[in-house]
Amino acid sequence: MAPTYEPTSTPDASEETTLLHVSAAGPSTLDTTSRESADVDLQSTKRSYLRKITLYGGVFTLTVGFVFVVLSRISKETTFQSTASASYHQFPDDFTWGAAASSYQIEGATNEGGRGLSIWDTFCQKPGKIADNSTGDVACDHYHRFREDVQLMKELGLKAYRFSIAWPRIFPNGNDEKPNPEGISFYNHLIDELLKNDIEPWVTLYHWDLPQALEDSYGGWLNPLIVEDFGTYATTCFEAFGDRVRNWITINEAWTVAVQAYEDGTKAPGKVVNPPVDVYIAGHHLLLAHARAASIYKRDFSPTQHGMIGMSNCGDFRYPLDPESLEDSMAAERAMVFQYSWFTDPLVYGDYPDEMRARVGDRLPKFTPTERQELVDSLDFMGLNHYSTLYASTSSSPSQYGGYWIDMDVAFSSDDAWRKNYMGWSTNPDGCKELLLWIGRRYPTLPIVITENGTSEYEPDLNTAVADEGRRQYFESYIRASGEAIDLGVHLIGYFAWSLFDNFEWEYGYTRRFGLCHVDFQTLERTPKSSALWYRDTIRAHGSNLQRSGQR
Repeated sequence: MAPTYEPTSTPDASEETTLLHVSAAGPSTLDTTSRESADVDLQSTKRSYLRKITLYGGVFTLTVGFVFVVLSRISKETTFQSTASASYHQFPDDFTWGAAASSYQIEGATNEGGRGLSIWDTFCQKPGKIADNSTGDVACDHYHRFREDVQLMKELGLKAYRFSIAWPRIFPNGNDEKPNPEGISFYNHLIDELLKNDIEPWVTLYHWDLPQALEDSYGGWLNPLIVEDFGTYATTCFEAFGDRVRNWITINEAWTVAVQAYEDGTKAPGKVVNPPVDVYIAGHHLLLAHARAASIYKRDFSPTQHGMIGMSNCGDFRYPLDPESLEDSMAAERAMVFQYSWFTDPLVYGDYPDEMRARVGDRLPKFTPTERQELVDSLDFMGLNHYSTLYASTSSSPSQYGGYWIDMDVAFSSDDAWRKNYMGWSTNPDGCKELLLWIGRRYPTLPIVITENGTSEYEPDLNTAVADEGRRQYFESYIRASGEAIDLGVHLIGYFAWSLFDNFEWEYGYTRRFGLCHVDFQTLERTPKSSALWYRDTIRAHGSNLQRSGQR
């Protein structure tokens, strides 16, 4: 959940149509076999024959007319239904509808169940790092309330729930000889509860809560030793939960970890020492950790567990400020390459993007042949966390934000017509569609899952929160944009709303709310917002309640 810097009941087309089957019989054949009939008056016979022709002809004409009227009416009704259906989106039958959350943001119980310290437990204790000086010690108390939370998910019609496993709950020190049985038990109970209620678990292995012991012992993501430790941790999770979990995400937003932890300093561990180098080293090890986990899964577990594995990368769309300017068009492309492709190209093509190699030079690490073997084809799907859109143009002066931003060399701006949410992010659903098309063109062989999409709104009290029309409109417009991308050929297979609950929002503490459900952080009571009820209805309708843009 981290955009790059921004400036200060429908017709049912499946109804069966019954067609009339009409059989029209012709006149009877005259009996001419009896020679005794030869003396019958010929004229009388002719008159009788003509009367029969007239009678049958009239019946036939009426029958054909009736059939024509019925078929015309059916045709008009069918045409109306087809037109109505074409006016509304039709998502694929196997499309995944879900909501997402992460361990440190909702679990609480940071000192229970044998859990070790994470870098976020430590980061929250540093003065000035969290807006309201809060922590995730209690958060939504999901650790103790997961059963009632799963019931709420069921009531909201969720088909899938994306959650993360806290690494220090499984290995309190990051690389213990044996996993923590209480941690294994907690996630076993959660997974079983989800499946009991027909909700598919989508499990993220790393959503930023690195064991503090690994940070202390060798520097966390800045040390290559972390690749081996992450592989061991992932193996333990595959062994413990893989018999029931079919969908795995290795790492959430490697870009956010690398840039905001080692350059901006706004995310844990907040280690801003040598940004022009450390950002790329951390990113390199994050990629290798993903590749190690994915190769283990594909080799040792996928053949029998029949699951799939991917990585969730953040991506914001960039329009060129001046579409006629080659420089601005190149800046927009470069901004997306430096964000999304940085962590996707190596997994598809085996190396960093050429644009990054050219600009970053030797500060961008190189992959060995063995590492490339693990990297390439390590994705079964691409995760996309998308929130925002901006204009991009050639920078007229060096960035004030340091090495990575100087390397990218892009100036960002917004449009007054674009709505800004409570985070100050510019929202534009067309940007979502354009980004999906861009990803689909660059990586045409891989399916895409939107693993996060949502908005923070100003919600000072419960009454304001439950009437969250801004969020409802955001979801409606972005899901519609996703449907438009599918119509244009993008292989999008799932959508996860961020987030299921208001929660601990990292450096913003509890001052920003993204949830489908309001959480009173004093009583911990959950209350579905209007956006949650709308999303429930959309899931039930499989997206067919969304009119296409040109039909509204």
